[in-house]
Amino acid sequence: MPDSFQPTVNGKTATVTGDGNRSLLEVLREDLQLTGTKYGCGEGACGACSVIVDGKRIFSCSTPVKELLGKKIQTIEGLAGDGDSLHPVQKAFLDEGAFQCGYCTSGMIMATVALLSRKAKPSESEIVQGMDGNLCRCCSYVKIMAAVRRAAETSSEAARAAAGSKS
Repeated sequence: MPDSFQPTVNGKTATVTGDGNRSLLEVLREDLQLTGTKYGCGEGACGACSVIVDGKRIFSCSTPVKELLGKKIQTIEGLAGDGDSLHPVQKAFLDEGAFQCGYCTSGMIMATVALLSRKAKPSESEIVQGMDGNLCRCCSYVKIMAAVRRAAETSSEAARAAAGSKS
């Protein structure tokens, strides 16, 4: 990796300098001041650090930045777009009260966004599989699962409405 590179983070070009073996999590939090992505275990086992890279969820704590040259990175801060309204998944988590302490929430939301981008109407087992690797120490899993189901339904309704308006 060169001494500096310019990844695309949340649709904007950022400049990052330093050791390419640094974790993406460190770069996001320390260099780019994007602190929504959390440090949990440091081993890619809890999901608190989940972000989306080229459409796939990854664990940023165990991903060296040198592996991300030319990739598009999306963090929790980039979901709401203009910032005037919540992303449908964020809204579903809020509506369902799918958090207690909130520490795992950004990782759970990013895992849900990645899941729904792959499978708009996931089955219960697909939801469980898609959320595998994200842990909630407060054990809010019932509400988290309800939020994922709500987000899937909301996304499907929006897609049907958009398709209907094009006719």
